[in-house]
Amino acid sequence: MKALLAALLLTAAPVSAQHLSPVETARIDTIVTESLARTGVPSASIAVVRDGRIVLAKAYGKQSETIRQPRADAKYPIASISKQFTAAAVLLLRDQGKLSLDDTVSKYIPGISGGDVITIRQLLSHTSGLQDYWPQDYSFAAMRNPVTPQDIVDRWAKKPLDFAPGTQWQYSNTGYVVAGMIVEKVAGMPLLDFLKAHVFTPLGIAPVDQDLATGPGYPQGYQRFALGPVRPEPPAAHGWLFAAGELAMSASDLARWDIARINRTVLPAADWTEQETPVKLTNGTTNGYGLGVTAGEQFGHRFVEHSGEAVGFLSQNTVFPDDKAAVVVLVNGDFSDAFSSIAARIAETILPPSPTQRAEAASTDKARRVYTMLRSGTLDRTLMTADSNGYFTATALADYKATLGPLGEPRSFDLVRAPRLRGGFVNRTYRAVYADRTLNVVTYAEPGESGRYEQFLVMPSQ
Repeated sequence: MKALLAALLLTAAPVSAQHLSPVETARIDTIVTESLARTGVPSASIAVVRDGRIVLAKAYGKQSETIRQPRADAKYPIASISKQFTAAAVLLLRDQGKLSLDDTVSKYIPGISGGDVITIRQLLSHTSGLQDYWPQDYSFAAMRNPVTPQDIVDRWAKKPLDFAPGTQWQYSNTGYVVAGMIVEKVAGMPLLDFLKAHVFTPLGIAPVDQDLATGPGYPQGYQRFALGPVRPEPPAAHGWLFAAGELAMSASDLARWDIARINRTVLPAADWTEQETPVKLTNGTTNGYGLGVTAGEQFGHRFVEHSGEAVGFLSQNTVFPDDKAAVVVLVNGDFSDAFSSIAARIAETILPPSPTQRAEAASTDKARRVYTMLRSGTLDRTLMTADSNGYFTATALADYKATLGPLGEPRSFDLVRAPRLRGGFVNRTYRAVYADRTLNVVTYAEPGESGRYEQFLVMPSQ
């Protein structure tokens, strides 16, 4: 593994590293190279935005059987991240007065189940009830043959609806194919031509149809069966992703779109806001999905994100508008969580700590102190409630000392799930990582900085 890590570091292709400290840049290199080595994913291309500027664009590893050195300008399929571009095209047509998001599908495309009820907004928010034509995480048999948008509609969009429009949320690539067909009919031109005129050219980027992003000069997709060898994976035949995920671009190109989102340029500011506003179901609930993106907040940082999966490729794009930051990660293997874990760890590296994160860091330090006490068979009982003190009998403390003491200091001790309320207490789960094992620490504490522990249990991880 050390040899592989060294090789990956040598083949990393830097483009820019302004406004990142040497320590931050080195940490990002380590995050990416270790993840590729651990998972077997051949390559990654990343872009990092800080203060509204691209501060790092870099490619690592093996992009194809023929690309000798990784290139940060290589165009990877971004798959479902493309949905936000399709949604943007719809919003721009609305701005031009050519359609309404509350128009029904049947006004533009005939013969679709529920077409006289389903609205364009419901297509874009995955609340239409149209059955998804590609729920699998692999290329199924029919994808070996070319297909047209109408072929997809004829096979999947004329089935009975999975639910009444607006009553449930269910991811549907089919809905986005229909939305793309509406864009082309209303605009009178191919979707990519419309996007080129109104989005790509103003941004100075040059995405291509992912069906054409194959062969020499383009990254190769790879697959893996269980823990078997990593193998090149043939792409799907032409037409299968269309408006649901047809774009291929470099990480920097996608980062420039992210900067436009941060600065509210290219699209009217109201369009960005509408895209990022979660759509509510008829019962008033929402899962955070808007029009082609998911919006939410974690540890005090507001985010807008989407991931993507094409045959042999995975991608993650996360924007932190209030922090004027973004992280793009594109990989050419569809068999691990490298794309999302790399993105999350880079975000941790570049984002300033929020007040919530600072508070959680203090809570983590406190939990680690208690864990250290238990390793030695001691306990500051003023930190525990009466129930918890009753739990930690002499027998319990002896067992904790006998089993945890020999393990020594853990390599890491981190919060692994956002805090949640239960039974009047705040539940937090930590993970203590050793060279040969991982332990979970499940706590319940009284609310507040000085809250006592009602529970502090250590148990083996899966």
